[in-house]
Amino acid sequence: MSVNTIFGLTQTALELGLISSLTVLALFLSYSMLKVCDLSTDGCFTLGATVGGVVAISGYSYLSLPAAMLAGMVSGFVTALLQTRMGINSLLAGIIVNTGLYSINIAVMGNTSLLNMNKVDTVFTKAKEALEGSFLSGQYKLVVVVVAVVAVAVFLSVFLRTRLGLAIRATGNNPDMVRCSSINPVFTTTVGLCIANSITALSGCLLAQSQKSVNVDIGSGMVTVALASLLIGEVFMGRGSIPLRAVGAVLGAFVFRLVYTIALRFNMPAFMLKLVSSIIVTIAIAGPYLKQQLPMLRRRLARRTGSEA
Repeated sequence: MSVNTIFGLTQTALELGLISSLTVLALFLSYSMLKVCDLSTDGCFTLGATVGGVVAISGYSYLSLPAAMLAGMVSGFVTALLQTRMGINSLLAGIIVNTGLYSINIAVMGNTSLLNMNKVDTVFTKAKEALEGSFLSGQYKLVVVVVAVVAVAVFLSVFLRTRLGLAIRATGNNPDMVRCSSINPVFTTTVGLCIANSITALSGCLLAQSQKSVNVDIGSGMVTVALASLLIGEVFMGRGSIPLRAVGAVLGAFVFRLVYTIALRFNMPAFMLKLVSSIIVTIAIAGPYLKQQLPMLRRRLARRTGSEA
C-alpha cells in the first residue's frame, strides 16, 4: 500500500469521522449527560439530510444548515413530549419517532427516496470558492467540517457548565433530587433532547451535502455507529472533564471510521459492514468489563495449572 493510498484513506476517514462525530457529540449530550437512549437518531439524521438537501436545491445553501437543525429540534421536542407528557418509555418514544420520520423524510423529498445534488450549490462548494487560490483550497471539505465540529464541541463544553447545563446533567444523574431542588425535569429533558437532535440533524445535513446526494436510508445504523464511537472515545479519554470527553467522542468517531475505511479498502462486501459495526460495539462495551475480569481469569488459570502439576 503506497503512501498516497494511506494518506487518501486517512483523509477520507477523517472527513467522514468528523461529520459523524457531530452525531456522537449529540449522543454524548443525550446518552451520557441526560441518560436518555434516544433511538430516533437514525431518522433525525436522515431528516437533517433531507431538509438540508431540499433547502439547498431551492437555492439557499447557507440556510440549509439552520433549517436542518430546526427540523432536528422539532424531532427532539416530539421525542421529549412522548416521554415526559405522555408517559411513554424513552426507548419506545425513540422507536415511534424514528418510524414516523421515515414517512416524513420521503414526504420532504417530494415522494421520492433519492435526491441528486450534483449541480447544486452547497456549503462545501461555497467554501471551495472562498478558499480558491489558498493553500487550503484542496481541503475545503475538511475546513467546513472542522469548523462545525469545533463550534459544536466548544458550545457543549460551555453550555454544560451553565446553570441550565448543570440542571440537565443533574437530571441525568438523579431526577428525583432535581424535582426536590425545584428544577423541572420535563423542561431540562426537553431542552437536552432538542439540542442533541439539532446537532444530529446538522451531521446528516453535512454528510448529504458532502456526498451530493440524499437517500432515505442515509441515516441507517447511525445510532450504532455513534454509540460505538462514543464508547471508543471513553476508552481513550476516560470520564474526565467535559472538554476532554468531547475530544474523546471526536477521536472515537475517527477511529471507527478508519476501521470502516480499511475494511472497504480490503474489498469487504458492503453487507458485512453492519456486522463490523456490531463487533466494534460489542468490543467497546465489553472491553472494560473483560479488562476487569482478566486478573481473576489469570488467578483461576494459575490455580488450575498448579493443581494439575
